[in-house]
Amino acid sequence: MPHLDERLIPVFDEVITRNPGETEFHQAVREVLESLGPVVAKHPRYTDAEVIRRLCEPERQIIFRVPWTDDAGRVQLNRGFRVEFNSALGPYKGGLRFHPSVYLGIVKFLGFEQIFKNSLSGLPIGGAKGGSDFDPKGRSEAEVMRFCQSFMTELYRHLGEYTDVPAGDIGVGEREVGYLFGQYKRITNRYESGVLTGKGLSWGGSQVRTEATGYGTVFFVNEMLAHAGQSFDGKQVVVSGSGNVAIYAIEKAHQLGARVVACSDSDGYVVDEAGIDLDLLKEIKNGHRGRVADYAKGRSSARYVAGGSIWQVPCDIALPCATQNELTGTDAKGLVENGCLIVAEGANMPTTPDAIRLLRDAGVRFAPGKAANAGGVATSALEMQQNASRDSWSFEHTEARLAEIMRSVHHRTLETADEYDVPGDYVAGANIAGFTRVADAMLHLGLI
Repeated sequence: MPHLDERLIPVFDEVITRNPGETEFHQAVREVLESLGPVVAKHPRYTDAEVIRRLCEPERQIIFRVPWTDDAGRVQLNRGFRVEFNSALGPYKGGLRFHPSVYLGIVKFLGFEQIFKNSLSGLPIGGAKGGSDFDPKGRSEAEVMRFCQSFMTELYRHLGEYTDVPAGDIGVGEREVGYLFGQYKRITNRYESGVLTGKGLSWGGSQVRTEATGYGTVFFVNEMLAHAGQSFDGKQVVVSGSGNVAIYAIEKAHQLGARVVACSDSDGYVVDEAGIDLDLLKEIKNGHRGRVADYAKGRSSARYVAGGSIWQVPCDIALPCATQNELTGTDAKGLVENGCLIVAEGANMPTTPDAIRLLRDAGVRFAPGKAANAGGVATSALEMQQNASRDSWSFEHTEARLAEIMRSVHHRTLETADEYDVPGDYVAGANIAGFTRVADAMLHLGLI
């Protein structure tokens, strides 16, 4: 296990003690703390003021029940969460996830990551995350609406465009954001469009928001390639997942000259040596919410593999865009043996700690999610800007702003890595750059 500076060991031990059983949160905290040894050595003010201890404790944790009725009239019960982690840089900002795996530890891990991702973006937004163990899969439109309305009936009192601005995440797309915003508007009697992002284009949404995380990840990798004197031209790419992030990462990689040969869902993965047919994939996933197995049925050049690991497919660039801890140490060995050059996280913490170590030790350039997938929240912040000014920007203008932000994140990451004598280390650079900005703001705001 990597070295943890002795000044930070008590901080991590306290996190374990105060948050028992929340393994994903423990993992996220340790991953950041492992990078901060040189920072606390150079700047003791952070430990003197207990900034790191305070960063690891959310400002507010909200847990509530969500009762609703299904189409048969039966009462259903779920649990809702919102962890408002840190607001030193601006209003809380982070998505809502509706998935059966959601519990407090998942929400805290996501919220903790969000602090540093939002800080690294350079935009004035704090970190938060929320969600529910509700599963929208297989539910009717009416059931999803009733759940969203019940969820917002409690959550609304904690939100506001200057307080906390949620967005979507797994299981929460434009449909769910619409139902949530409708209920917020109904309860508050205010058309406060900046209170939720990921809205429909006809009622306050931003161009490029749907594409932003996938596009942003590819923009970041493009900067990594350019820094090494390379490009996407002719590169073979594997993308895990087949939701919005994966689909638009595939789209932008194709536009930049790469060939994406594989994508996946929770049941298995599909390999298409001719290159993924994006129109077909969009029709299957967005048109009738199908599975990637259906893709292979409609494409003669494709083969479907049930189960297994998509990371067995040889590639130059690997983009994990599905869910946390999906790329394991065994997968990393396979990527290294197959000559993979770059792994960039399009999802939140999709690579296990042992996999990250293996990749970095083997010289594979590894970009953590707080840098590589910052495009989603960055475009949410652009949506907030448009809502605040009652404005609407073109697709081209918004995409150009996104590309500019991702270039800045890449530059800030490498510049910070150089400053702390770990040149080319994207993990340390992202963690330290994200930390120092929010930590300095906390010092300026006093003990709150």
